[in-house]
Amino acid sequence: MKFLFDLFPVILFFIAYRLGVSHEEAAHALALQYMGGLVAGGNLTPEQAPIMVATAVGVIATVLQIGYLLVRGRKVDGMLWLSLAVIVVMGGATIYFHDENFIKWKPTILYWAFALALLVAQVGFGKNLMRKAMEEQIKLPDGVWKRVGFAWIGFMAAMGVLNLVMAFVVFKGNTSAWVSFKMFGATGLFFVFVIAQTLMLSKYMQEPEDAK
Repeated sequence: MKFLFDLFPVILFFIAYRLGVSHEEAAHALALQYMGGLVAGGNLTPEQAPIMVATAVGVIATVLQIGYLLVRGRKVDGMLWLSLAVIVVMGGATIYFHDENFIKWKPTILYWAFALALLVAQVGFGKNLMRKAMEEQIKLPDGVWKRVGFAWIGFMAAMGVLNLVMAFVVFKGNTSAWVSFKMFGATGLFFVFVIAQTLMLSKYMQEPEDAK
């Protein structure tokens, strides 16, 4: 359930984009009505409308996501606040300049920011953020936790590079294909990474009373 909650903005972004592509004229009219004043020059082409509407939906969904947690009195972790900041800045630039390249950079910025935060915390301050996030669910030896931290750093850094390759090389000029990769490809890779890591860590897992 938490995984679906975390994916809430991504899912709505994907749905909004697909609906915009399927109903381009309606998306164009909607974008002009509600975003015309936010766009440089005040005009959008019909082809630009789907990604603009999807971007606006992504921003609103992230705001609602944080608002829900605050209303419920739950802690909003730092990465979610960072996600809000990045999508507001990059999404705002996408809409204002009506340039989809800004929103395509957004996942990479988040991946690299997460990797950098993990690296600085672990190497600079001796704090393993992945251990802090996962230790209630699994118990591992200290040395293994260190490898887990570096594994996540490498994975997030690689995902940032992969997003750029897919957005600007493999699917250059094909926003629809990139949106599908963002929804299914990137999510699938996260699943594969988590499952593979769980299988590799299973031999090291300890009972709570044996944890060091």
